[in-house]
Amino acid sequence: MTKEKKRILVTDDDAVSRRMLNGVLSKRGYETVEYDSVDSALAAMRLPGAPGIVILDRNLPDGDGLEACRKYRALAGAEMKYIILLTVKGSKQDIVDGLAAGANDYITKPFDGAELLARVEVGARFIELHKALEAKITELSAALGHVKKLQGLLPICMHCHKIRTDKKIWERIESYISAHAEVKFSHGVCPECEKKYYPE
Repeated sequence: MTKEKKRILVTDDDAVSRRMLNGVLSKRGYETVEYDSVDSALAAMRLPGAPGIVILDRNLPDGDGLEACRKYRALAGAEMKYIILLTVKGSKQDIVDGLAAGANDYITKPFDGAELLARVEVGARFIELHKALEAKITELSAALGHVKKLQGLLPICMHCHKIRTDKKIWERIESYISAHAEVKFSHGVCPECEKKYYPE
């Protein structure tokens, strides 16, 4: 991860569980931003600059953590979050349901501190890679925006070699190409023309 402050959004209605999570995560240099309900967590996750990693308890007073995952993943334009569900339910079907709802990982209570940190580090690497990919896509999109291409059939005069534009105007070939491609012309004399026009 980067050297900036590492933050994790933790949602659990049990104050003891939040303190335990904070204790484990703070030793690795993470700062927790804590909430105790689905509604408060979803509102916080939508905020600009919200933490990229979310630890979400499955059973909350105002709803199911699975539903919170579904609602967030369904938001148009929502930032990528690495969501870890934390719950006492640990059957294979519970894990399948959690991942199907949009969670990236699933940890059962009581959690092991070393395992939790290892999974959080996976999430941190995931978020960093996603940010790097987004930056590269933005960079490539900007580059493509500056690329101009010549396509299709261009009518050209067989004598003066002017090109007829879409507006039915005849234009010098170098002017047309300069306007439609990232090309600049410099003038010179080819060997044949040199012999023809400058015989001496």
